[in-house]
Amino acid sequence: MNKVRVGVIGVGHIGREHARIYSRLPGVEFVGLYDLDGQVAEKLAQKHGVKAFPSVQALAEVIDAATVSTPTNTHHEIAGLLLRAGRHVLVEKPIADSTEQAAELVELASAKSLVLQVGHIERFNPALGALEEKLTHPRFIESHRLSAYPGRSTDIGVVLDLMIHDIEVVLHLVRSPLVSVDSVGTPVLSKGEDIANARLRFENGCVANLTASRISFEKMRKIRVFQDDAYLSLDYFDQSGEIYRKIATQITKEKIKVEKDEPLKLELAAFVDCVRNRAAPRVGGAQAAKALEIAMKITQQIAEQNAKH
Repeated sequence: MNKVRVGVIGVGHIGREHARIYSRLPGVEFVGLYDLDGQVAEKLAQKHGVKAFPSVQALAEVIDAATVSTPTNTHHEIAGLLLRAGRHVLVEKPIADSTEQAAELVELASAKSLVLQVGHIERFNPALGALEEKLTHPRFIESHRLSAYPGRSTDIGVVLDLMIHDIEVVLHLVRSPLVSVDSVGTPVLSKGEDIANARLRFENGCVANLTASRISFEKMRKIRVFQDDAYLSLDYFDQSGEIYRKIATQITKEKIKVEKDEPLKLELAAFVDCVRNRAAPRVGGAQAAKALEIAMKITQQIAEQNAKH
């Protein structure tokens, strides 16, 4: 079986983790990387015994697929260049800077029959897989995603930086058209919002309440799902969960079994499998574009409210 030749474009906080995993992933030949900062690229390339390339184009000539983990405002240009060159792409979330750019990438990948996967990593978290096995008909979903101020991704607000993960997960779990969005948020250390809450109502009656903050002293990534027969609580960080059920007049609690693993490793392995088998990714461009559309709507709603005050 031929190895899939991969490269990484952008080796900052996330990109260097992609490089680490590709260098160890079975069935993969990690060819090299590119970064605007040549010194950073050279140092990481030496660490993994690969080449630091002088341009995206030069790297594109010798690979089958690539990760794009550059700032969001460059995703459209770089992913577009790779797709036009006939290369499969895993682009970090959000997929692009606008819904129009996202649609262009989706169309381009489709026209060329290429894999376009987007880095919505929680879909590869074993905790979420365990939750899905117990899921019947979600009625109410609550998620909290809190972190300290990152000093990165500050070109976008917390909705596009963090909440978009939960938006995509909720869309996947609920699978019903969105009816309304009601959101609030405020900037603290950035130009964009640093803390936000959004309430999403769906046609099938489900309501999702999402909170995201990047100015918290505690780290939290939790999701709770209420359905007719049970209440499920999952912790993405610990990859643990409980299910609460009503039996007669008692509430019972049991642990949900989770086979722990590294979500990013699972995500990249799935991407490589999709490239090898020309299969549809778990989170393709179309799903990511829908999550982006809702995230942009929330961001705009928050900006309009803050402009009034």
